[in-house]
Amino acid sequence: MPFINSKVNVTLSEEEKELLKEKLGQAISLIPGKSESWLMVGFEDNYSLYFKGKNNTKIAFIEVKIFGHAADRDLDHLTAEISRIYKDVLGIAQDKIYIKYEEANHWGWNGSNF
Repeated sequence: MPFINSKVNVTLSEEEKELLKEKLGQAISLIPGKSESWLMVGFEDNYSLYFKGKNNTKIAFIEVKIFGHAADRDLDHLTAEISRIYKDVLGIAQDKIYIKYEEANHWGWNGSNF
């Protein structure tokens, strides 16, 4: 039950959204037990973001929420891959990307909780 949401200060085309969704779907499998078949992805483009007091460059804030726990090593691999994806697809420098992880013990779906 992963969810990846990104806020970027650029406009995303439908093609870019599709490519990001596809690549994130592949990347989530870096966390054992997670797969695209349960992945939900959201995009917030043209978001008002400032980094170091400025907004004169491309910036991204990405949230990854998962049910359960992931090993630090797996999150390190996922961070590297997500950073690479946003650099390759949108041209956002890796030092202009923050990635936040949240692990949940309770996750609702289909009218009940896991």
